[in-house]
Amino acid sequence: MSRFRMYPSPAQQAALLELCRDARYLWNLALEQWAMWTRDKGATPGFAEQCRQLTEARAAFEWLRAGSQTVQQQALRDFDQAVKNFHAGTHRRPTWRKAGRHEGFRIDGSQAARVEKLSRKWARVLVPKVGWVRFRLSRAIPDAKSYRVTCDRMGRWYLAFAAIPEPIPAPGTGELVGVDRGVTVSAALSTGELLSCPGLSDREQARLKQLQRRLARCRRGSKRRGRVQVAIAKLYARAGDRRKDWVEKTSTDLARRFDVIRVEDLRVAPLTRRPKPKPDPERPGRYLPNRRRAKAGLNRGILANGWGLLVQRLEHKAPGRVEKVNPAYTSQTCSVCGHCAPGSRENQAVFWCVACGHRANADVNAAVNIAAGRAVSARRETPPRVSSKREPQLAASG
Repeated sequence: MSRFRMYPSPAQQAALLELCRDARYLWNLALEQWAMWTRDKGATPGFAEQCRQLTEARAAFEWLRAGSQTVQQQALRDFDQAVKNFHAGTHRRPTWRKAGRHEGFRIDGSQAARVEKLSRKWARVLVPKVGWVRFRLSRAIPDAKSYRVTCDRMGRWYLAFAAIPEPIPAPGTGELVGVDRGVTVSAALSTGELLSCPGLSDREQARLKQLQRRLARCRRGSKRRGRVQVAIAKLYARAGDRRKDWVEKTSTDLARRFDVIRVEDLRVAPLTRRPKPKPDPERPGRYLPNRRRAKAGLNRGILANGWGLLVQRLEHKAPGRVEKVNPAYTSQTCSVCGHCAPGSRENQAVFWCVACGHRANADVNAAVNIAAGRAVSARRETPPRVSSKREPQLAASG
Protein backbone atom coordinates (compact mmCIF):
# COMPACT_ATOMS: atom_id res chain seq x y z
CA MET A 1 0.00 0.00 0.00
CA SER A 2 0.93 3.65 -0.39
CA ARG A 3 0.71 5.18 3.07
CA PHE A 4 0.67 8.89 3.88
CA ARG A 5 0.82 10.73 7.21
CA MET A 6 -2.38 12.61 8.09
CA TYR A 7 -2.54 15.77 10.18
CA PRO A 8 -6.14 16.20 11.41
CA SER A 9 -7.20 19.02 13.73
CA PRO A 10 -8.26 18.19 17.33
CA ALA A 11 -11.93 18.33 16.32
CA GLN A 12 -11.26 16.07 13.33
CA GLN A 13 -9.36 13.62 15.53
CA ALA A 14 -12.40 13.27 17.79
CA ALA A 15 -14.62 12.66 14.74
CA LEU A 16 -12.18 10.10 13.33
CA LEU A 17 -12.15 8.24 16.65
CA GLU A 18 -15.94 8.07 16.53
CA LEU A 19 -15.74 6.41 13.12
CA CYS A 20 -13.13 3.99 14.45
CA ARG A 21 -15.43 3.19 17.35
CA ASP A 22 -18.33 2.40 15.00
CA ALA A 23 -16.16 0.17 12.80
CA ARG A 24 -14.77 -1.66 15.83
CA TYR A 25 -18.25 -2.14 17.31
CA LEU A 26 -19.66 -3.62 14.08
CA TRP A 27 -16.64 -5.90 13.66
CA ASN A 28 -16.94 -7.27 17.21
CA LEU A 29 -20.69 -7.69 16.82
CA ALA A 30 -20.23 -9.69 13.61
CA LEU A 31 -17.52 -11.74 15.30
CA GLU A 32 -19.89 -12.52 18.17
CA GLN A 33 -22.55 -13.73 15.74
CA TRP A 34 -20.01 -15.91 13.95
CA ALA A 35 -18.63 -17.35 17.22
CA MET A 36 -22.11 -18.38 18.43
CA TRP A 37 -22.49 -20.94 15.63
CA THR A 38 -22.96 -24.58 16.67
CA ARG A 39 -23.72 -27.73 14.70
CA ASP A 40 -27.35 -27.82 15.81
CA LYS A 41 -27.98 -24.26 14.55
CA GLY A 42 -28.31 -22.90 11.06
CA ALA A 43 -25.79 -20.83 9.16
CA THR A 44 -24.68 -17.52 10.67
CA PRO A 45 -25.81 -14.28 8.94
CA GLY A 46 -23.82 -13.35 5.88
CA PHE A 47 -22.82 -9.92 4.64
CA ALA A 48 -26.17 -9.19 2.96
CA GLU A 49 -28.18 -10.23 6.03
CA GLN A 50 -25.90 -8.23 8.33
CA CYS A 51 -26.41 -5.14 6.16
CA ARG A 52 -30.17 -5.52 6.55
CA GLN A 53 -29.72 -5.86 10.30
CA LEU A 54 -27.53 -2.75 10.26
CA THR A 55 -30.30 -0.77 8.55
CA GLU A 56 -32.74 -1.79 11.27
CA ALA A 57 -30.23 -0.95 14.01
CA ARG A 58 -29.54 2.49 12.54
CA ALA A 59 -33.28 3.21 12.58
CA ALA A 60 -33.51 2.16 16.23
CA PHE A 61 -30.38 3.75 17.71
CA GLU A 62 -29.57 7.40 17.18
CA TRP A 63 -25.87 7.11 18.12
CA LEU A 64 -25.40 4.49 15.41
CA ARG A 65 -27.37 6.55 12.87
CA ALA A 66 -25.09 9.53 13.54
CA GLY A 67 -22.11 7.62 12.16
CA SER A 68 -21.16 6.97 8.55
CA GLN A 69 -23.07 4.12 6.94
CA THR A 70 -20.18 3.58 4.51
CA VAL A 71 -17.73 2.99 7.35
CA GLN A 72 -20.11 0.63 9.12
CA GLN A 73 -20.85 -1.43 6.01
CA GLN A 74 -17.17 -1.67 5.12
CA ALA A 75 -16.45 -3.04 8.60
CA LEU A 76 -18.95 -5.83 7.94
CA ARG A 77 -17.44 -6.42 4.49
CA ASP A 78 -13.95 -6.60 5.98
CA PHE A 79 -15.12 -9.19 8.50
CA ASP A 80 -16.79 -11.22 5.76
CA GLN A 81 -13.52 -11.23 3.81
CA ALA A 82 -11.59 -12.20 6.95
CA VAL A 83 -13.88 -15.21 7.45
CA LYS A 84 -13.38 -16.26 3.81
CA ASN A 85 -9.61 -15.97 4.21
CA PHE A 86 -9.76 -18.10 7.37
CA HIS A 87 -11.72 -20.86 5.66
CA ALA A 88 -9.34 -20.72 2.68
CA GLY A 89 -6.40 -21.32 5.04
CA THR A 90 -4.49 -18.17 4.09
CA HIS A 91 -5.12 -16.22 7.30
CA ARG A 92 -5.74 -16.85 10.97
CA ARG A 93 -9.08 -16.80 12.75
CA PRO A 94 -10.56 -13.28 13.14
CA THR A 95 -10.03 -11.85 16.62
CA TRP A 96 -11.59 -9.12 18.74
CA ARG A 97 -10.66 -5.53 18.07
CA LYS A 98 -9.69 -3.43 21.09
CA ALA A 99 -9.83 0.31 21.68
CA GLY A 100 -6.44 2.00 21.47
CA ARG A 101 -4.93 -0.92 19.59
CA HIS A 102 -7.13 -1.49 16.52
CA GLU A 103 -8.16 2.00 15.50
CA GLY A 104 -9.09 2.34 11.84
CA PHE A 105 -11.76 2.13 9.15
CA ARG A 106 -12.02 1.78 5.37
CA ILE A 107 -13.67 3.94 2.73
CA ASP A 108 -14.66 2.31 -0.57
CA GLY A 109 -16.44 3.35 -3.74
CA SER A 110 -16.81 6.81 -5.22
CA GLN A 111 -16.03 8.48 -1.89
CA ALA A 112 -12.47 7.15 -2.07
CA ALA A 113 -11.78 9.35 -5.12
CA ARG A 114 -12.39 12.61 -3.28
CA VAL A 115 -8.74 13.62 -3.03
CA GLU A 116 -7.37 17.04 -3.92
CA LYS A 117 -3.80 18.22 -4.23
CA LEU A 118 -3.11 21.51 -2.46
CA SER A 119 0.59 22.05 -3.18
CA ARG A 120 3.78 20.18 -3.91
CA LYS A 121 3.91 18.75 -0.38
CA TRP A 122 0.31 18.76 0.82
CA ALA A 123 -3.04 17.31 -0.23
CA ARG A 124 -6.40 16.67 1.39
CA VAL A 125 -9.01 13.93 1.43
CA LEU A 126 -12.74 14.18 2.13
CA VAL A 127 -13.62 11.74 4.92
CA PRO A 128 -17.36 11.13 5.49
CA LYS A 129 -18.75 12.83 8.63
CA VAL A 130 -15.35 14.48 9.21
CA GLY A 131 -14.63 16.79 6.27
CA TRP A 132 -11.43 17.65 4.45
CA VAL A 133 -8.34 16.30 6.25
CA ARG A 134 -4.82 17.25 5.18
CA PHE A 135 -2.04 14.73 4.60
CA ARG A 136 1.60 14.97 3.61
CA LEU A 137 2.59 14.10 0.04
CA SER A 138 5.62 11.85 0.48
CA ARG A 139 5.07 10.18 -2.92
CA ALA A 140 2.69 10.29 -5.87
CA ILE A 141 -0.96 9.55 -5.09
CA PRO A 142 -1.87 6.19 -6.67
CA ASP A 143 -5.07 5.45 -8.52
CA ALA A 144 -6.96 3.37 -5.94
CA LYS A 145 -10.61 2.48 -5.40
CA SER A 146 -10.41 2.44 -1.59
CA TYR A 147 -8.32 3.71 1.27
CA ARG A 148 -7.94 2.99 4.96
CA VAL A 149 -7.49 5.46 7.81
CA THR A 150 -5.60 4.14 10.84
CA CYS A 151 -4.22 5.47 14.12
CA ASP A 152 -1.29 3.89 15.94
CA ARG A 153 -0.77 3.67 19.69
CA MET A 154 1.03 7.00 19.93
CA GLY A 155 -1.77 8.90 18.18
CA ARG A 156 -0.36 9.22 14.65
CA TRP A 157 -2.91 9.10 11.85
CA TYR A 158 -2.20 7.48 8.47
CA LEU A 159 -3.98 7.30 5.13
CA ALA A 160 -3.24 4.15 3.08
CA PHE A 161 -4.49 3.71 -0.48
CA ALA A 162 -5.14 0.12 -1.60
CA ALA A 163 -2.78 0.10 -4.57
CA ILE A 164 -0.18 -2.62 -5.11
CA PRO A 165 3.07 -1.17 -6.53
CA GLU A 166 4.83 -2.74 -9.48
CA PRO A 167 7.59 -5.26 -8.63
CA ILE A 168 11.21 -4.28 -9.08
CA PRO A 169 12.60 -5.65 -12.37
CA ALA A 170 15.60 -7.97 -12.24
CA PRO A 171 18.96 -6.47 -13.29
CA GLY A 172 19.58 -9.33 -15.75
CA THR A 173 23.19 -9.88 -14.69
CA GLY A 174 22.63 -13.42 -13.44
CA GLU A 175 24.12 -12.69 -10.02
CA LEU A 176 22.98 -14.69 -7.01
CA VAL A 177 23.22 -13.83 -3.33
CA GLY A 178 22.65 -15.71 -0.09
CA VAL A 179 21.27 -13.95 2.99
CA ASP A 180 21.92 -15.28 6.48
CA ARG A 181 19.75 -13.70 9.19
CA GLY A 182 21.02 -13.44 12.73
CA VAL A 183 20.65 -11.62 16.03
CA THR A 184 24.06 -9.98 16.38
CA VAL A 185 24.28 -9.29 12.64
CA SER A 186 20.82 -8.70 11.17
CA ALA A 187 21.72 -9.88 7.66
CA ALA A 188 24.99 -11.24 6.30
CA LEU A 189 25.37 -11.49 2.52
CA SER A 190 27.44 -14.03 0.63
CA THR A 191 29.32 -11.07 -0.88
CA GLY A 192 30.82 -10.35 2.54
CA GLU A 193 28.55 -7.46 3.52
CA LEU A 194 27.27 -7.30 7.10
CA LEU A 195 24.03 -5.36 7.60
CA SER A 196 22.65 -4.30 10.97
CA CYS A 197 19.11 -3.20 11.70
CA PRO A 198 19.06 0.01 13.77
CA GLY A 199 17.19 -0.05 17.05
CA LEU A 200 16.95 2.04 20.17
CA SER A 201 20.13 3.75 21.35
CA ASP A 202 21.61 3.12 24.79
CA ARG A 203 20.07 6.34 26.07
CA GLU A 204 16.65 5.40 24.69
CA GLN A 205 16.87 1.92 26.21
CA ALA A 206 17.67 3.44 29.60
CA ARG A 207 14.71 5.77 29.17
CA LEU A 208 12.47 2.81 28.28
CA LYS A 209 13.53 0.89 31.39
CA GLN A 210 12.86 3.96 33.53
CA LEU A 211 9.38 4.38 32.05
CA GLN A 212 8.56 0.70 32.53
CA ARG A 213 9.49 0.92 36.21
CA ARG A 214 7.36 4.05 36.54
CA LEU A 215 4.46 2.29 34.87
CA ALA A 216 4.60 -0.51 37.45
CA ARG A 217 4.05 2.04 40.21
CA CYS A 218 1.11 3.81 38.54
CA ARG A 219 -2.45 3.18 39.60
CA ARG A 220 -4.58 1.51 36.95
CA GLY A 221 -6.98 3.90 35.24
CA SER A 222 -5.11 7.03 36.32
CA LYS A 223 -4.11 9.83 33.96
CA ARG A 224 -0.48 9.47 34.99
CA ARG A 225 -0.52 5.84 33.87
CA GLY A 226 -1.96 6.93 30.51
CA ARG A 227 0.82 9.48 30.00
CA VAL A 228 3.48 6.89 30.81
CA GLN A 229 1.90 4.40 28.40
CA VAL A 230 1.97 6.99 25.60
CA ALA A 231 5.66 7.71 26.31
CA ILE A 232 6.49 3.99 26.15
CA ALA A 233 4.48 3.64 22.94
CA LYS A 234 6.50 6.46 21.36
CA LEU A 235 9.76 4.63 22.02
CA TYR A 236 8.42 1.35 20.64
CA ALA A 237 7.03 3.18 17.60
CA ARG A 238 10.40 4.82 17.02
CA ALA A 239 12.12 1.43 17.03
CA GLY A 240 9.46 0.00 14.72
CA ASP A 241 9.82 2.87 12.27
CA ARG A 242 13.58 2.40 12.11
CA ARG A 243 13.19 -1.34 11.59
CA LYS A 244 10.64 -0.91 8.79
CA ASP A 245 12.76 1.76 7.10
CA TRP A 246 15.82 -0.53 7.18
CA VAL A 247 13.82 -3.46 5.81
CA GLU A 248 12.42 -1.37 2.95
CA LYS A 249 15.83 0.00 1.95
CA THR A 250 17.57 -3.37 2.27
CA SER A 251 14.94 -5.30 0.33
CA THR A 252 14.90 -2.70 -2.44
CA ASP A 253 18.69 -2.76 -2.71
CA LEU A 254 18.81 -6.57 -2.91
CA ALA A 255 16.01 -6.72 -5.48
CA ARG A 256 17.83 -4.22 -7.71
CA ARG A 257 21.29 -5.79 -7.47
CA PHE A 258 20.65 -9.54 -7.76
CA ASP A 259 18.59 -11.80 -10.00
CA VAL A 260 18.19 -14.61 -7.44
CA ILE A 261 18.03 -14.13 -3.67
CA ARG A 262 18.33 -17.20 -1.46
CA VAL A 263 17.33 -17.16 2.20
CA GLU A 264 16.88 -19.75 4.92
CA ASP A 265 13.47 -21.36 5.15
CA LEU A 266 12.78 -20.29 8.74
CA ARG A 267 9.42 -20.24 10.49
CA VAL A 268 9.67 -17.19 12.69
CA ALA A 269 6.44 -17.77 14.64
CA PRO A 270 7.46 -21.17 16.10
CA LEU A 271 11.00 -19.87 16.66
CA THR A 272 9.74 -17.02 18.85
CA ARG A 273 7.27 -19.14 20.81
CA ARG A 274 7.73 -19.25 24.58
CA PRO A 275 9.02 -22.56 26.01
CA LYS A 276 6.56 -24.91 27.67
CA PRO A 277 6.77 -25.37 31.45
CA LYS A 278 8.47 -28.50 32.76
CA PRO A 279 6.63 -30.13 35.68
CA ASP A 280 8.82 -31.50 38.44
CA PRO A 281 8.05 -35.25 38.82
CA GLU A 282 9.41 -35.31 42.37
CA ARG A 283 7.40 -32.30 43.59
CA PRO A 284 3.82 -32.16 42.32
CA GLY A 285 2.68 -28.64 41.54
CA ARG A 286 6.28 -27.39 41.08
CA TYR A 287 8.21 -26.82 37.87
CA LEU A 288 11.78 -27.26 36.72
CA PRO A 289 13.83 -24.40 35.22
CA ASN A 290 13.18 -24.10 31.48
CA ARG A 291 15.36 -21.04 30.66
CA ARG A 292 12.30 -18.93 29.97
CA ARG A 293 14.06 -15.59 30.44
CA ALA A 294 16.91 -16.56 28.10
CA LYS A 295 14.43 -17.64 25.45
CA ALA A 296 12.53 -14.36 25.88
CA GLY A 297 15.73 -12.43 25.19
CA LEU A 298 16.36 -14.48 22.05
CA ASN A 299 12.79 -13.88 20.90
CA ARG A 300 13.18 -10.13 21.34
CA GLY A 301 16.40 -10.22 19.31
CA ILE A 302 14.77 -12.15 16.47
CA LEU A 303 11.76 -9.83 16.30
CA ALA A 304 13.89 -6.69 16.62
CA ASN A 305 15.91 -7.68 13.53
CA GLY A 306 12.85 -8.14 11.31
CA TRP A 307 13.53 -11.70 10.11
CA GLY A 308 10.05 -12.33 8.78
CA LEU A 309 9.41 -8.83 7.44
CA LEU A 310 12.62 -8.83 5.38
CA VAL A 311 11.70 -12.02 3.52
CA GLN A 312 8.11 -10.87 3.11
CA ARG A 313 9.12 -7.60 1.48
CA LEU A 314 11.65 -9.40 -0.72
CA GLU A 315 8.88 -11.68 -2.00
CA HIS A 316 6.71 -8.62 -2.70
CA LYS A 317 9.40 -6.68 -4.57
CA ALA A 318 11.07 -9.62 -6.33
CA PRO A 319 8.33 -12.20 -6.91
CA GLY A 320 9.62 -15.50 -8.27
CA ARG A 321 13.24 -14.56 -7.55
CA VAL A 322 13.37 -15.47 -3.85
CA GLU A 323 14.37 -19.06 -3.11
CA LYS A 324 14.21 -20.68 0.34
CA VAL A 325 16.96 -23.11 1.34
CA ASN A 326 16.92 -25.77 4.03
CA PRO A 327 18.64 -24.13 7.04
CA ALA A 328 19.99 -27.41 8.49
CA TYR A 329 23.67 -27.08 9.48
CA THR A 330 24.43 -24.15 7.18
CA SER A 331 26.33 -22.48 10.04
CA GLN A 332 28.44 -25.63 10.73
CA THR A 333 29.37 -26.47 7.13
CA CYS A 334 32.56 -25.18 5.55
CA SER A 335 31.88 -23.17 2.42
CA VAL A 336 35.20 -24.32 0.85
CA CYS A 337 35.48 -28.07 1.45
CA GLY A 338 31.91 -28.84 2.52
CA HIS A 339 32.90 -30.55 5.78
CA CYS A 340 30.26 -30.29 8.51
CA ALA A 341 31.31 -30.31 12.15
CA PRO A 342 29.99 -28.48 15.24
CA GLY A 343 33.55 -27.76 16.35
CA SER A 344 34.21 -25.58 13.32
CA ARG A 345 32.00 -22.86 14.78
CA GLU A 346 34.37 -21.44 17.39
CA ASN A 347 32.03 -18.66 18.56
CA GLN A 348 29.38 -16.31 17.28
CA ALA A 349 31.68 -14.48 14.86
CA VAL A 350 34.48 -16.91 13.85
CA PHE A 351 34.27 -20.05 11.70
CA TRP A 352 37.41 -22.25 11.54
CA CYS A 353 37.05 -25.48 9.60
CA VAL A 354 38.59 -28.44 11.44
CA ALA A 355 39.19 -30.26 8.13
CA CYS A 356 40.76 -27.75 5.75
CA GLY A 357 41.58 -24.87 8.10
CA HIS A 358 39.43 -22.33 6.27
CA ARG A 359 38.77 -19.33 8.50
CA ALA A 360 36.10 -16.70 7.87
CA ASN A 361 33.29 -14.80 9.44
CA ALA A 362 30.69 -17.28 10.66
CA ASP A 363 27.71 -15.39 9.26
CA VAL A 364 29.34 -14.83 5.87
CA ASN A 365 30.30 -18.52 5.69
CA ALA A 366 26.68 -19.48 6.35
CA ALA A 367 25.51 -16.99 3.70
CA VAL A 368 27.82 -18.60 1.14
CA ASN A 369 26.33 -22.02 1.96
CA ILE A 370 22.84 -20.58 1.56
CA ALA A 371 23.79 -19.08 -1.80
CA ALA A 372 25.10 -22.48 -2.91
CA GLY A 373 21.89 -24.16 -1.69
CA ARG A 374 23.81 -26.69 0.36
CA ALA A 375 22.05 -29.10 2.71
CA VAL A 376 23.40 -32.02 4.67
CA SER A 377 21.78 -35.15 6.03
CA ALA A 378 20.43 -35.54 9.53
CA ARG A 379 23.61 -37.45 10.51
CA ARG A 380 25.64 -34.29 9.82
CA GLU A 381 27.61 -36.06 7.10
CA THR A 382 28.70 -34.46 3.88
CA PRO A 383 28.93 -36.70 0.81
CA PRO A 384 32.61 -37.18 -0.06
CA ARG A 385 33.90 -35.69 -3.26
CA VAL A 386 34.73 -38.74 -5.38
CA SER A 387 35.85 -38.75 -8.98
CA SER A 388 33.14 -39.76 -11.44
CA LYS A 389 35.62 -42.18 -13.10
CA ARG A 390 36.12 -44.22 -9.93
CA GLU A 391 34.54 -47.66 -9.86
CA PRO A 392 31.83 -48.23 -7.22
CA GLN A 393 33.15 -49.84 -4.02
CA LEU A 394 31.38 -52.62 -2.15
CA ALA A 395 30.11 -51.69 1.29
CA ALA A 396 32.03 -53.29 4.12
CA SER A 397 30.10 -55.88 6.12
CA GLY A 398 29.27 -54.90 9.73
